[in-house]
This record gives sequence, structure tokens and C-alpha cells, in this order.
Amino acid sequence: MHWRGIVGALVGGLLAGCAAYDGFSLQAGGGRIEALERIMGQPAMRWNDADGGQTLVYPRGPMGFHTFFVRSDALGNFVGRENVLDTGHFSRIQVGMTQDQVLRILGPSVAEWTTYFKARDELVWEWRFCDDWNEPARFNVLFDGSSRQVRSTLSAPESSRAMSISDDRRGWCGH
Repeated sequence: MHWRGIVGALVGGLLAGCAAYDGFSLQAGGGRIEALERIMGQPAMRWNDADGGQTLVYPRGPMGFHTFFVRSDALGNFVGRENVLDTGHFSRIQVGMTQDQVLRILGPSVAEWTTYFKARDELVWEWRFCDDWNEPARFNVLFDGSSRQVRSTLSAPESSRAMSISDDRRGWCGH
């Protein structure tokens, strides 16, 4: 195969991978939710909305910074997508919420980062995101281990943690 053909195939594959990451190639009102599923794959979660539409959830962790909620109307038409891992969505998490309520705002946390602390009877869910200063950060929801209701939340940049990665991680959050 000629080198230009190889480069073209690689660039095409990379562009297809980017489209599959967030479904950007489909515009609201321009297709069916099934077409988006063919591009993005099977969602991690799905539920029916009160208006008859559906929400499909695509977490892109653990090293990614996004969880996309993709919505359809009652007829199955794609109406929009949004990344829910941002301070606006985090601020909606309130003390006393159930785990299901949190899932419907943020989607699932990174399973490998879910931790139960027996001494505190506390379950912690964690998401990775890009903070308002364009730095990789973590958002935690702390649940009472018995009631499974939100006890509190915590957010901190990765640079404040004892992480083994020593380079400048801000470039990872390019907008």
C-alpha cells in the first residue's frame, strides 16, 4: 500500500474515532437515535423520560473527562447531547439525594474508583472532569452507606493529590 493510502486510512480512522467519542457528526433534529447508537455504540445506561423520549448515557472515563447524555424525543429523533461533567451539573447534587437521582444527573461513576469506607459507613463515587481552570480534577459524591443517600460532595484538582504523574496535565483538558 502506498504511504499516502496508509496516512489517509489512519486519519480517517482517527476522525471516525472522534465522531464515535461524542457523536458530534449528528446534529439535533438531523437523525434518529439509532443512527447515533451506531456511531457511539451501546450506552452504559438508558432510561425513558417523562416526555416519552429517551436519555442514553455514554461515560468516557476513566481517563476521559466526559459523560455524554444523548436525548431523543418521543418519536426517536435525536434532539441533543451534552457533557454532564461540569460544575453546573455538580452543583445540582444535594444532600439527601438517592443514588438513582445522582445517576440521572451525572451518569455512572468510574467503577474502579468506587470505594466503601467501613469505619465511616460511607460509599464514595468518583468522576474525572476538566475544571473551570482547564485542569484535570475529580468530583466525589459521598453516600451514607446504610441509607445510600448523598451525605456530601467534594471536588479537587488532580494536582492537589499525591498522583504519580508529574507532567503538566492542563494540556489534557484542551477546550
